[in-house]
Amino acid sequence: MVLPSLKLPELIQEIRGAKTQAQEREVIQKECAHIRAAFREGDAPQRHRQLAKLLYVHMLGYPAHFGQMECLKLIASPRFTDKRVGYLGAMLLLDERQDAHLLITNSIKNDLSQGTQPVQGLALCTLSTMGSAEMCRDLANEVERLLLRPSPYIRKKAVLAAVHMIRKVPELSDIFLPPCTQLLRERHHGILIGTITLITELCERSPAALPHFRQVVPQLVQILRILVMSGYSAEHSVAGISDPFLQVKILRLLRILGRNHEESSEAMNDMLAQVATNTDTSRNAGNAVLYETVLTIVDIPSASGLRVLAVNILGRFLLNSDKNIRYVALTSLLQLVQSDHSAVQRHRPTVVECLKDPDASLSRRALELSLALVNSSNIRSMTQELQGFLESCPADLRADCASGILLAAERFAPTKRWHIDTIMQVLTTAGAHVRDDAVANLTQLIGGAEELHAYSVCQLYNALAADISQQPLVQVAAWCIGEYGDLLLSGSCEEAEPLQVQEEEVLTLLEKVLQSHLSLPATRGYALTALMKLSTRIQGDNNRIRQIVSIYGSCLDIELQQRAVEYNALFRKYDHMRPAILEKMPLVEHGGPQDDEAGEGKEEPWNPNRESQSPTKTPTANLLDLLDLLNGASGDAQPPPALDLTPGGSLLHLLDLPSTTPSLAPIPGLKVFDREGLQINLSFVRPPEIPALLLITATASNTSKSDVTHFVCQAAVPKSFQLQLQIPSGDTVPAQGGPPITQVLRVLNPNKAPLRMRLKLTYNHFGQSVQEIFEVKDFPPDTWQ
Repeated sequence: MVLPSLKLPELIQEIRGAKTQAQEREVIQKECAHIRAAFREGDAPQRHRQLAKLLYVHMLGYPAHFGQMECLKLIASPRFTDKRVGYLGAMLLLDERQDAHLLITNSIKNDLSQGTQPVQGLALCTLSTMGSAEMCRDLANEVERLLLRPSPYIRKKAVLAAVHMIRKVPELSDIFLPPCTQLLRERHHGILIGTITLITELCERSPAALPHFRQVVPQLVQILRILVMSGYSAEHSVAGISDPFLQVKILRLLRILGRNHEESSEAMNDMLAQVATNTDTSRNAGNAVLYETVLTIVDIPSASGLRVLAVNILGRFLLNSDKNIRYVALTSLLQLVQSDHSAVQRHRPTVVECLKDPDASLSRRALELSLALVNSSNIRSMTQELQGFLESCPADLRADCASGILLAAERFAPTKRWHIDTIMQVLTTAGAHVRDDAVANLTQLIGGAEELHAYSVCQLYNALAADISQQPLVQVAAWCIGEYGDLLLSGSCEEAEPLQVQEEEVLTLLEKVLQSHLSLPATRGYALTALMKLSTRIQGDNNRIRQIVSIYGSCLDIELQQRAVEYNALFRKYDHMRPAILEKMPLVEHGGPQDDEAGEGKEEPWNPNRESQSPTKTPTANLLDLLDLLNGASGDAQPPPALDLTPGGSLLHLLDLPSTTPSLAPIPGLKVFDREGLQINLSFVRPPEIPALLLITATASNTSKSDVTHFVCQAAVPKSFQLQLQIPSGDTVPAQGGPPITQVLRVLNPNKAPLRMRLKLTYNHFGQSVQEIFEVKDFPPDTWQ
């Protein structure tokens, strides 16, 4: 005998009445025991009631796997009440990871071919929910037959089942291509929206279906026109927008069909313009339709006027009070800024206003878009706005904002003085958040602008006297005071307010930096070196400087201690050499004509790419540094002869070779690097007058959508070779196939040994710092034989 058990309403009431989780578990365990006993007894009339209770227990999160086989028995039953609960149980308890689901394939096939409409609907719903790839292949023909049945209810269910089949088994697309064209003529809303979804899946997963459905673009345009102009069905309107769900589905399908196809795009251009101009933007449903319209316009080869209209719609979104809509607009404009830069530029004031939004995600997106909008014509105004934002932005945005300003200034700076002022302002405002190379870039920039040495040292001295907490600013100021302290003391800065500074004031300020608990070891190193350089630039006694330096001879920091000991040795043993050793750093070589700002007395446009991006080194130091990259890989090779650096030496004759070489038999090129659009190709030339010399031209190109910045290429060869790197043509590789940058590598191979080379690439791409080290071995034989 089956023990008496609760009915489903009674079970629900008792579970809800449980005051603790333990009571609930007790009730469920007791009832599950009754359900198992009923299943074992085989009480067919009550089986569906027991399974219904088990499904409720399953929805509460308790195990119910022992009811899977009962689902199969109920599905095979001829009674509708059994089939209804059986199919529901199959959808909840079975999935394609369990072999039991394959046992219901025959039952579903019988119900699809012989059952009544309610039973066919249950079978189609179950197939759409948990049908595996094997079930879809077995039942595809049955579903295709039901797509053209007279009953709209069955056709709607069959369309949804077909969508599931295409997602599971894309190769079944050929079966469903013919019925889709006929189903587009349906007036039934459920069938039509399901058909649009089915065609979208077919086009996305089967490229062969695109030509077939491009023929129905006029039909889709006509359906969309009816929706926009006269409405499709009043019961499906939302907030006055005629069936926005169907409109979005059609627009998404048109975007797929019109992508890279001129004829289809022309057929839908007029309709897209009507949707864009006639849709109400006061409701969220209208904004959804407009956003999908914008995505369709920018993704197909549409007319330029239509693209401007799409950008203007996004500009109106920026004025919306809904933060989600503004965020979507900023994200979309950021994607369009490369292809439609001038159209996006019209909304620059609105984008800048979004920087002030208290929402962190909005301000971050606005910052990214603002930095993308900077160009040579608006660099001054945009930098002013961004610097204002930098002063008040959240801490997590300061690093991105500061780095963006520095990159924009480096790329579009109109003059050297403006560039220096901008970097100094960033260092003053957010010095702790700038990139690691900001100090080196500014010192290099100041060193190469001889006419601005006095101006720079005066400005940096004032900034250092006002605040010593910003470490990058303190480092640059200490370096500049050490190099050009004589200009500071002489008061020769004509472009700034007269500044009278005494020697004791400068020494006191540097000593304050050394003693400050805020100073990093690197900052103290800058200050100590500045004091040493001032010892050759001031007119008074150097005793105070000697005393300060000697104190750090016992410093716990090894680097600082080593500097102090070496500087003390200069004072004691090599005082006669100190002025020569502590001379000013040599000027950075220019890659273009010299600026004439000082001679003309006004600021002239300046190109940041004129200046070398790598510090000046002697050929010997450059060679030794590069050999370190190989980590002694060729230690058994014979070292090259000593480099002759005299005016008549062979190395200088080697370096004096012209960059343009005579026409020779071509040597095949070599691609050595390809990652995320950045490619490095090597081309080779061997001058006939020096057979042992190989000229390698490294060409860096970029096909991605983001610039590659701060690109540096280093190389090393075994010790039996000699290597010299020329200054590269730039350090930024423009996006989307812009002008590449080149660098010449001169390799001397007197032994004609097979060439091996290790390359080290460092650069910034997509906002991330990248470093790649790899070895190149497969050089063409003509490069060394």
